[in-house]
Amino acid sequence: MSAESSGPSRDFSYWRLRFRAWRGGRPFWAGLLTLVGGVPIAWLPYAEIKIGHLTMAMATTAGAGSLIIGVLLVTLGLTMWYHHIVRVFAGVASILLALVSIPVSNLGGFGVGFLLALTGGALSISWAPARPDAPGEPVGGAVGPDHTYETSVDANGGRNSAG
Repeated sequence: MSAESSGPSRDFSYWRLRFRAWRGGRPFWAGLLTLVGGVPIAWLPYAEIKIGHLTMAMATTAGAGSLIIGVLLVTLGLTMWYHHIVRVFAGVASILLALVSIPVSNLGGFGVGFLLALTGGALSISWAPARPDAPGEPVGGAVGPDHTYETSVDANGGRNSAG
């Protein structure tokens, strides 16, 4: 009897390729930057930073507003990942929330959360899904005498009929 499993191998390269395929079909970096940008905006107004024996508290009256903005940015980052069809709305909303975080939450998390959320929103707006190769274009997108062209003829004006 063998010590090896008879099932399919699920090694690291398999999961890496699956993650790469998943990441390629959505605005991954836009969602990540927006999600990470919401953390300092929500966390800094409640944090107590200790430097030696000196304790700095950044508690403001707008702590609840900072928490709401941070949670919404994290939610928008996840939305960009899992519902990429609304990426433009999520991008515009994250840019607006980043701008609102400047006066509300300690200059937008001391500029770090503001810049991350602003960049993530801009990436989300500008992201577009990959376009599959259209019929009649060179296969693989290359042009030259060595490359073949894919040709197909659509009968009946491009409509298909079954039967």
